[in-house]
Amino acid sequence: MIPENIKTKIVAAIERQRSKFASDAAQAVTLGINAAQLNRIKKGDIQNVLSHGKWINIARKLDVQLTDAPTWVTAKTNVFHFVYTQLETCQNNSLSGILCDMADIGKTYTARQYVKEHQNSVYVDCAQVKSRQKLIRYVAREFGVNHTSRYTDVYNDLIYYLRSIDKPIIVLDEAGDLDYPAFLELKALWNATERFCAWYMMGAEGLEAKITRNKDLKKVGYTEIFSRFGNKYQQVVPQGKEAREDFIRRQVAMVAKVNGAIDIQKIYARTGGSLRRVFTEVQKLKAV
Repeated sequence: MIPENIKTKIVAAIERQRSKFASDAAQAVTLGINAAQLNRIKKGDIQNVLSHGKWINIARKLDVQLTDAPTWVTAKTNVFHFVYTQLETCQNNSLSGILCDMADIGKTYTARQYVKEHQNSVYVDCAQVKSRQKLIRYVAREFGVNHTSRYTDVYNDLIYYLRSIDKPIIVLDEAGDLDYPAFLELKALWNATERFCAWYMMGAEGLEAKITRNKDLKKVGYTEIFSRFGNKYQQVVPQGKEAREDFIRRQVAMVAKVNGAIDIQKIYARTGGSLRRVFTEVQKLKAV
């Protein structure tokens, strides 16, 4: 069973998330509970309202640690500044863009951080929702809109909602994992929300290769998608082997330093520049 102090942490996270939604009802939809349950737990009634599984589910969605995890400080790296600014610009002006760059440089971390801090923003890991229906239903649920009825109703309700709220943005991470029907539906949804909703597509070099290849093959939808997302692949990491290595080394150094590491050379040697591995190596050095 989840102890009371952890439930209290989860409720605090729910309270922090509330500003992202127009109403308690919309937030409840996103959390997978009803408005009455949400109201009860916000008032401190945390016993026998939600099942053990539902508490776990909400904790996962809100990134609440169930144990005392090591603290981690966000480093304002070049990638962080670039991606954060791009997302801010897109959302403020209802624009769209594509970022195709090296894997493991902090794109996903930055996008998740941005969405945590901004209203009417949704982050989508497309690797988890590859199909057309899964994608649209997931986006609808994250905005707190009806997502369980007939697909046509879900789709139309989502369009109506996106055209009604103030400057929404949808961040599509690992976008290269979407299947073809999902790409076509994405184009249709973009058309229906033009000038009302911002979009930002992210992926590694494989995303650029997929779009370019299918454009060259004149496969329906890909040229249109590329056009709607700005006709340009954004990139942060510089070209050239030496410039890239220097850029990545500086990224690792910044992340490691703000999290208390001293021997940066050792961190870089052990991680090979992988920011995902920096966390593990920093914790190892702290434990010595």
